[in-house]
Amino acid sequence: MSSDIFEKVKRIKEEIENAIPKSKEEVEQFRIKYLGSKNLLKPLFGEIVNVANERKREFGQLVNSVKVVAEQKFIEFKNKIESEVEASENSNIDFSAPSDPVEFGSRHPITITMNRIIEIFERIGFAVAEEREIEEDWFNFTAMNTPEDHPARDMQDTYYLKDSTEMLLRTHTSSVQARVMMSQKPPIRIIAPGRVYRNETISARAHCQFHQVEGLYIAEGVSFADMKQTLLYFAEEMFGKGTKIRLRPSYFPFTEPSAEMDISCFICGTEGCNVCKYTGWVEILGCGMVDPKVLENCGIDSEKYTGFAFGMGVERQAMLKYKVNDIRLFFENDKRFLKQFKSAL
Repeated sequence: MSSDIFEKVKRIKEEIENAIPKSKEEVEQFRIKYLGSKNLLKPLFGEIVNVANERKREFGQLVNSVKVVAEQKFIEFKNKIESEVEASENSNIDFSAPSDPVEFGSRHPITITMNRIIEIFERIGFAVAEEREIEEDWFNFTAMNTPEDHPARDMQDTYYLKDSTEMLLRTHTSSVQARVMMSQKPPIRIIAPGRVYRNETISARAHCQFHQVEGLYIAEGVSFADMKQTLLYFAEEMFGKGTKIRLRPSYFPFTEPSAEMDISCFICGTEGCNVCKYTGWVEILGCGMVDPKVLENCGIDSEKYTGFAFGMGVERQAMLKYKVNDIRLFFENDKRFLKQFKSAL
């Protein structure tokens, strides 16, 4: 009886080794016959009870070896058939035919505008400084001379981290200026581009996230005239030669005196249109001389050094330059809108 079982297993092994399936269907039949849930080998494992004790181990090893051979053969057949099918499919490809056109992407208008602003200021010696978007209250507000009771500290305007009154999403890139002033000695001449966040209702003219570029120049003898000339240069480079600027008194906690800067409307040529609200002027940024208190907060001698700072919303510049009337378009990823900027660098 033992010899017959051994012979049966050897015959099955020989069948497996001599099998040559020629199609995908025949490979599947091979798998079912020798490796499926009801394969030929499964009953043989139960026959071990009829094998003499001294040969049980030999029988078990033999049946296992047959199973291993079946698995190896199946993988071999499967790979061979798949390779033949793939080769057959590729033989029908015309490699001389023109390929499908590749659709090129484009830079986002905010990226284009920010790069342009950076390029203009780099030409006159401003270095780019970048920092974290999750900021400490001290750098975002206190260092910038923002009193404890200032409205900007209200939870309605600022996104604070959960269960924290000290960590927040920065509301402006002025926090970068504070960190630079505390880590570098004057002269300092930097611009700080980046994303900022404010808890505002989203509309055509406002968003809860947007981008800013802020500038800072601190050295001995820096004057308001230096600031005005710097910003005039920017306006002419950004919006065209002949662009005029005007400075209107304003208030910011970190500058004194402070001003809002308008440019002559380049769309209507100061004749009056809906963009400039028929005034001939368009507001583009805020600026002013750095408050001595800010310098002292950051460890800079306000008796020896003076400086100016300015800040602008990048979306505001992009809306003016590309005549976009809804800020939400910049954040919706509408390909029809973004494709318009393919030719822009």
